[in-house]
Amino acid sequence: MARNAENKYRKSSRNKTTRTTRRTVLGVGGIMVLAGLNAPAAVEFAGEEYHEYKIAQPEYQAKYGSWRRVDIPAKYRTNAIHAALLHTGKVLIVAGSGNEQKKFNAGSFDTVLWDPKANTFKKIPTPADFFCSGHTQLPDGRLLVAGGTARYELLDGEVKRAGGGMRIKNENPLKAVFLKKGTRFRSPAGVEYVSRFDVTVPKAKPAAGPAGAVGAVRPGQAPAPAPVVAGEARVFVEAVDAGPMSVTEQQAQYDIVGLTGKDAANTYGLSEKITLDKQDFQGIRAAYEFDPVAERYVPVDPMQKARWYPTLVGLDDGRVLAVSGLDDVGMIDPGDNEIYDPRTKKWSPGPKRYFPTYPALFLTKGGKLFYTSSNAGYGPADQGREPGLWDLRTNTFRKVPGLRDPDETETSSSLLLPPAQDQKVMILGGGGVGESRRSTPRTAVVDLKQDNPVFKDGPDLPQGTRYLNSVIMPDDSVFTTNGSEDYRGRSASNIFKAQFYDPKSNAFHEAAAPTVGRNYHSEALLLPDGRVATFGSDPLFDDQQNTKLGHFEQRMEVFTPPALHRNGKNRPALEGGPQELGKDRRATYRTDHPERVAKARLMRPSAVTHTTDVEQRSIELGLTKDAHSVTVAVPDDRALVPPGWYMLFVTDAQGTPSEARWIQVK
Repeated sequence: MARNAENKYRKSSRNKTTRTTRRTVLGVGGIMVLAGLNAPAAVEFAGEEYHEYKIAQPEYQAKYGSWRRVDIPAKYRTNAIHAALLHTGKVLIVAGSGNEQKKFNAGSFDTVLWDPKANTFKKIPTPADFFCSGHTQLPDGRLLVAGGTARYELLDGEVKRAGGGMRIKNENPLKAVFLKKGTRFRSPAGVEYVSRFDVTVPKAKPAAGPAGAVGAVRPGQAPAPAPVVAGEARVFVEAVDAGPMSVTEQQAQYDIVGLTGKDAANTYGLSEKITLDKQDFQGIRAAYEFDPVAERYVPVDPMQKARWYPTLVGLDDGRVLAVSGLDDVGMIDPGDNEIYDPRTKKWSPGPKRYFPTYPALFLTKGGKLFYTSSNAGYGPADQGREPGLWDLRTNTFRKVPGLRDPDETETSSSLLLPPAQDQKVMILGGGGVGESRRSTPRTAVVDLKQDNPVFKDGPDLPQGTRYLNSVIMPDDSVFTTNGSEDYRGRSASNIFKAQFYDPKSNAFHEAAAPTVGRNYHSEALLLPDGRVATFGSDPLFDDQQNTKLGHFEQRMEVFTPPALHRNGKNRPALEGGPQELGKDRRATYRTDHPERVAKARLMRPSAVTHTTDVEQRSIELGLTKDAHSVTVAVPDDRALVPPGWYMLFVTDAQGTPSEARWIQVK
């Protein structure tokens, strides 16, 4: 429409001088003369053209920064559900089935490896559906990916066959029982249910009790069998027949079709509630390590429980805690957390505590985890929503008060503010539980160094914001971008704004606006060259009237901060240096201008999904200089600097960052 209006203007402008004047006004950007543009569409077009001109000017970019879209060949475009920066400098973009049930049904799962420096892409074979999995950086630089999707949801009215959990008991102490997907369970009345997944039922274990506690045996009588505790596993089942006749609210015992003899006597099913109610997504137990050097997934022991929407957080000893998620029948985990040991590649039970899905948990002083109350959506509104400090060693939870709009923390952003030594944590925006239209502009900061920490209000965001992405920058600012005011961008509520937060002044200042809108299933992370990459977005609708179903946003956009426009050609530069931090916790790098280096920061690479990034942190380093080098000193506190690979940035007095040098901290 605007283009047609422009053409009308051109045709009616017979005077060559008039045409030249118009080109000059809009091309050079002096004063816009709109008197000759009668149509509103033409006015809009001219305004857009002037805006494009304005944001391309060096003065504007030096103050606000700039955005550039990434050229992605068609075959590498994917639904970015997860993004993680690897120590090779490449970004792992994980889609799995990408919230597309057709791909799930076809077993088509995507992972793309992007090299930001060369802007090259590579498809990675993906062994399981990692859609809505959890992930975290490991000490050796691998990325642990665990959980994902076993089954897509069925909404109210879509469920035709009753479904629910079937607990399978195995009373044989000599062997485990493997039951393939499609195994049938039959009630005495002849009602049958069929399993939707393979399941292994562990063998029975001896019952606890006094040693030798077996009843007296008369001469010639065989001893009674030793009591056992049956092995147990659970699997999701669906009724063979459609309709309400297969609904059962009560527990019953089921024979397993095909088992005979002792196997049939020892192994049976116990139904849970089986209904025609809405069926949520279901999780998987699968766990893999992604090897950044070999560029492939390596299988490790699966988790003890299936999880969909879990949080994985690295601990101060290098192990990983897996928390929350929907299980193998679509129920939210009641608090059966578990710990992964990267040395043994095995899982063990962790401290029990309930959280909603994708809880934001940050490693803080003393190895405690701070829960900001940020989460991503599943779980009742009145459980697990209060922020606090979780001591894993004693499994105690100390609530932290003072948070404004405490019922609007879902889909909020949160982070450990830079530098990490300050032990301040921030929460930004968020919305009501589920598909609520409510959103808040609230930000709040808590100082965990205080004896009795309390949240205090920070500056408000420009408007209520869900799905905000927040990225720590090398100059200690926080870059925040995108999001939407309503659930999943409903009613065309995407927010085309970005801003920097300064922790010292506790204030926001404006940044250049993104050109691509992003809400649910979007991510942002810091690149080794000091820019910020943004990915994804999964709107519910594509129009303001909410009549056209949304399409996943596959475009990527990169933000260049103002400092790189002001001084990018003369940024600080480091050369040489070790790839592994020595025992003295010091590292030396050559530089031509050590006098220009003002600060040094060690920055942990991101692993982000659903606006949840518990990995990123920035640690202030000690700094000494001589004529041709700088030496940095890393704090000796594993709760502050957990083991792993880090980016080392130095900045000048104007905040211009160097390109990162990678170093491993053990």
